[in-house]
Amino acid sequence: MEICVHRLGQAEQASFHWTYLQGVFQTWPSPAALWSGMQSLQGRAHLVNVLLCVVKKKKKSMNNSLFSKFIFFTLLISFQFTFRVRTMGSLSLAWVGDGSGVLLVLTTFQVPLLMMRFGQSNLYRSEDYGKTFTDVTHLINHTFIQTEFGIAISPDHSGKVILTGDVSENGGFRLFRSQNFGMTFVPTDLPFEPLIQILYSPGDSNALLTLSMTLDLWLSEDFGATWRKIHESVCLVRWGPKNSIYFTTNNNGSCNDKGMLELRKTADYGRSFTIIATSVYSFVLGGRFLFASIMTGGGTERMIHVSVDGGEMWNMAQLPTVNHEQFYSILAANQDMIFMHVDDPGDSGVGTIYVSDDRGTVFSKSLERHLYVTTGSDTDFTAISSLRGVYMTSILTEDGAVETVITFDQGAKWQPLRRPQNSHCDTDTSTNRPNRCRLHIHASYSTTMKMNVPMLPLSQPNTVGLILAHGSVGDAESTLFPDVYVSDDGGYSWLLALRGPHHYAILDSGGLLVAVEHTNSPVNQIKFSTDEGHCWHTYNFTSDPFHFSGMDSEPGARSMNVSLWGYRNDFSKWVVITIDFRKLLSRDCTEGDYVQWLAHSTDSSGSNDGCVLGYKETFLRLRKDSVCWNGRDYAAAKKLSPCPCTVDDYHCDFGYYRPMNSSECVEQEEIQGRPLEFCLNGTIEQLQTSGYRKIPGDQCEGGFQPDRKETNLRRMCNINTPSQNPLTETSSLNAAVVAMVVIAILLTSAVAGVWLVKKYVCGGRSVNHIFPCTSINTEKNKH
Repeated sequence: MEICVHRLGQAEQASFHWTYLQGVFQTWPSPAALWSGMQSLQGRAHLVNVLLCVVKKKKKSMNNSLFSKFIFFTLLISFQFTFRVRTMGSLSLAWVGDGSGVLLVLTTFQVPLLMMRFGQSNLYRSEDYGKTFTDVTHLINHTFIQTEFGIAISPDHSGKVILTGDVSENGGFRLFRSQNFGMTFVPTDLPFEPLIQILYSPGDSNALLTLSMTLDLWLSEDFGATWRKIHESVCLVRWGPKNSIYFTTNNNGSCNDKGMLELRKTADYGRSFTIIATSVYSFVLGGRFLFASIMTGGGTERMIHVSVDGGEMWNMAQLPTVNHEQFYSILAANQDMIFMHVDDPGDSGVGTIYVSDDRGTVFSKSLERHLYVTTGSDTDFTAISSLRGVYMTSILTEDGAVETVITFDQGAKWQPLRRPQNSHCDTDTSTNRPNRCRLHIHASYSTTMKMNVPMLPLSQPNTVGLILAHGSVGDAESTLFPDVYVSDDGGYSWLLALRGPHHYAILDSGGLLVAVEHTNSPVNQIKFSTDEGHCWHTYNFTSDPFHFSGMDSEPGARSMNVSLWGYRNDFSKWVVITIDFRKLLSRDCTEGDYVQWLAHSTDSSGSNDGCVLGYKETFLRLRKDSVCWNGRDYAAAKKLSPCPCTVDDYHCDFGYYRPMNSSECVEQEEIQGRPLEFCLNGTIEQLQTSGYRKIPGDQCEGGFQPDRKETNLRRMCNINTPSQNPLTETSSLNAAVVAMVVIAILLTSAVAGVWLVKKYVCGGRSVNHIFPCTSINTEKNKH
């Protein structure tokens, strides 16, 4: 007997040996008896477990399509719903709550008419994960809802929903507010015209913020029932910790004057304000850090300043300055450290990634020639949420090739991806460097270049080690159609899973993967895998193929339902088909379905195998041959073991860097022979180091302990501080006119309260997926 191995593009042709099956299922000698046995949960799960992945060589076999008709149509159930509105508009989806099964769908059709807008909206509601819908348009009085404001969902899963309606015939705008998961809505007229979507406070979903078209800052403390104008001339606003509010403003009334803005803070809902920084170019909140890009005295260069106490004390980040043609970008920030991209001079499209200490002040080089083109707004930098310490991104080599690199230790070392064992280098993409045959991942850069990449890399915190991504194998990233690759160990090894581009999703905490081919032709098949992408099976979900626009499932990768959105050949109406895989994985997983797995394991014979960031993690993971249901409450059990410190537990210190594929930190040439000094809390610190500092958050004990000492020289720093004397003032309003460029920035920035995850566009028809945000998003805006 041979375990089923996915045959690329031929999953539907896998065969099953009938004689073997009769031997295994001795009590089910005929199709009629098999049908009878299917009625028990145990028999059904056992049958699926064996039938779907067992292949017998050199024996009489049965075509898999027969099993599809026999098994899949009896186990899987599809639900189809056709919306009454035409497809020439947009479709917005929003999940309300966590595990509530409530999905809101807003369809909008809009046309310009003599500079006036005319539109119509329909609202639909599902309580069963998208299987059935009810038209609830009457709850919003058939009002035209502004799709650019989306469906604002509270981040605390409390069931709060806000829709922004355009009642311009009455000269204003109206909110529709729900506190019961969209069952009912209360209309509230606004005293202003909103510019951006409503922003929920992360700490209190009754506290709301928004900007008006005249750049007034408005606040509500009672979930939008009443509103109060708290400031004018506001360029950018963000909620901070403990319901604090941070925003930039300009007394001369122009947000075009970058570098002339003031950064203000209020901790009492706008009753008083503190000026915490001046000469501000931009600002961002990430993790426990507050960042401000500050113009220097000459007004031609900028520096990043960092605060960990909400702006009371600032430190200048030890990073190179940038001019008006360059930029900074905060790639990631958590409670421990920061990844910062600094653009190289000139139009090279590359820069350097620096990593910080736990104060966000002292930085060191992590990766050079990091690809971040100025023509796009994104980078390939990707945090892998399924395994700690793992990040992927792309570099641009000296000869112009784009290559993917990965770090498993929060940027201490970077390395290329390994070539999957079941793939080879295409001679069309590896003509001159056959010895550099590697896997390269397609991410945001590929989408910016209009390559056929329908989805970015996907990982989830509750799917340990699992990554799905589009990629190509060669000596550099290929412009040809990418394939789908899967890693089950956090990026150490990869498997070629599906030929060609696909839309994909993770269900049941990784126990089930689903995919739909990305094609211009109508589709009627979904592919699914119960063994983390090794073996795939197809299910015909409809006899009437449709044009596929997007795939959607409840956020968090715990659901067993997936919805496929599209339209028929007549281009008339939106169609959703929801597939319930719970009927397939009917057996609950038990203790015997799990196996121990050591994360970051690369050498099972070594005593330090699996030691990353100071400790080992051993998880209980689902066996690949177990076909069962993890359940919504599943959390991978893990055991932690401390490790002794080694050189791998250290970043290179300030003034040092690691060459690619090296563990040794070497001194940067430009500072050799010079004292290492930096500014901290307003005074100069001198650093004596052997080149290493412990990675923030690393928990290793004993072992390698390099010499390192910081000495306060008791000399004041000769730098521009963001604000020498923070000023506190009572609420006052200063009118200003703000350039429309700021509007674009505000509308494209991530906001707390909603998270625009993906947008599928097909012939002018779009599906927007809006999920509640569960954490403060670190923006990739350029500063």
